[in-house]
Amino acid sequence: MSRSELSPRYLLSENLMKLTSAAICAVALALASVGAADAKGCIKGAVVGGAAGHMAGHGKLGAAAGCIVGHHEANKTETNKNQNQSQSGQK
Repeated sequence: MSRSELSPRYLLSENLMKLTSAAICAVALALASVGAADAKGCIKGAVVGGAAGHMAGHGKLGAAAGCIVGHHEANKTETNKNQNQSQSGQK
């Protein structure tokens, strides 16, 4: 079967699959290059956000937002912990 005989729908789905595969590879490489300390809180937030987003019909958006919020909360907790330790050391 030559390319000219293939339906436009088949070609579209083939290109979509290639684009999706390339995007997944790019995300995997980006995540592999990030250190473990940078992901603090992100995975937990992504799971919760993804589940909540799935219920609303926006799972990927919810996971991304959950990752951002989880990372922020982890940093806030760590900052508070460090401040409490420095205050207890000054007494």
